[in-house]
Amino acid sequence: MIEGLRPYPEYRESGLPWLPSVPCHWQINRLKTIFREVDERSATGKESLLSLRMNSGLVDHHLMGGRRILPSALVNYKRAYPGQIVMNRMRASMGLFGIPAKVGLVSPDYAVLSPLREIVLGYYLQLFKSPILGRVFRMESRGLGTGESGFLRLYFDTFGVLSVPLPPPDEQTAIVRFLDHANRKIDGFIRAKRKLIALLNEQKQAIIHRAVTRGLNPNVPLKPSGIPWLGDIPQHWEVMRLGRAINLVTGFPFKSEGFTQKDSAVRLLRGINVTPAGLRWDATVLWERTQNDGLEPFELGVGDVVLGMDRPVIASGVRAARIEENDVPSMLLQRVARLRPTERLDGGFLLVLLRGKFFADYIAPIFTGISVPHLSPDQIRGFKVMLPPKPEQEEVVRHIESGFFRIQRVFICRDTGQARQGGSRRRS
Repeated sequence: MIEGLRPYPEYRESGLPWLPSVPCHWQINRLKTIFREVDERSATGKESLLSLRMNSGLVDHHLMGGRRILPSALVNYKRAYPGQIVMNRMRASMGLFGIPAKVGLVSPDYAVLSPLREIVLGYYLQLFKSPILGRVFRMESRGLGTGESGFLRLYFDTFGVLSVPLPPPDEQTAIVRFLDHANRKIDGFIRAKRKLIALLNEQKQAIIHRAVTRGLNPNVPLKPSGIPWLGDIPQHWEVMRLGRAINLVTGFPFKSEGFTQKDSAVRLLRGINVTPAGLRWDATVLWERTQNDGLEPFELGVGDVVLGMDRPVIASGVRAARIEENDVPSMLLQRVARLRPTERLDGGFLLVLLRGKFFADYIAPIFTGISVPHLSPDQIRGFKVMLPPKPEQEEVVRHIESGFFRIQRVFICRDTGQARQGGSRRRS
């Protein structure tokens, strides 16, 4: 998409620490020479309330499902007009800016910016949303606290003295046109990829469900499972509660003040480290072990299966994973369960059971009406499972993995094929 873009003939240093150089004919101006802050208030509160959203910009509060607010509660809210930019002062560093499509009201804590000269608003909207300028906004914000939990605001007296590049208006228009085109193309690719991923996951679930409820032999004699939603299962399989086939331990409540960064410390497995695709250690806390600390029961071993107990089901699946060689040594933090299979249960088969749709369907009614879903140890133990003999469990796991591999290859071929077709269209 950017292969055809050509550099400008000449560049010069910008003088800005975050921007090394700009085209020679571009200006560098302070924002207070481009915008002024305006503060026009509503005396009636009868105008439409506009909400500033990360992806959709300034939108009608009521049309987006927001609760009805009486006009009397909106008196003294700020008016915003088309041709202005609205900034959420507390979240400017995250790119929360928008352009009103109609006259409306915005929060008194927002800043409303009107241009002082001929500019293309879309250019500055894209500039303010850029990650590099977001870091500048973050450093210049003031207030109490730190990070997203703090109350930091970017006030206009600070915002206004920041300098930014100012291309000629025709180039601003060209930049916006290019970015709009690029965003439409990228959004199209994302939609197509999501459809493929959804199809992939649907096919994976079909493979899992067929294999772990009926096995691999289509001619095997069947018997009633005793589970209404399941129906018949192979005659030689057992139905039991999961608690009879695992040793379950929940994590230890390690105190955060004891977390350390020492190289000799051991990683603690938290709920955020457990994903439907496996473990991720990019947000890790460590604990220094001491002699006779009594923490042996919380040590993780290769082959253990772990399950996030808070919000165990997310959009991409069940937060269950298996401990591999590169995941140890590590220990279990509270609100994560370790499921260690007994001799009658294969660890891979256990993981397949937990990641299958039937486990998600089992826990869904448990969470009905609960704002923060949490799974208890007894609820995990109470999950009814269908267990073939262990050699057959291992065979089922190999079959499922082979099926996943075939689907993945088809997915990759379709994906790269679409990319090639797109490339061919661009060259024609």
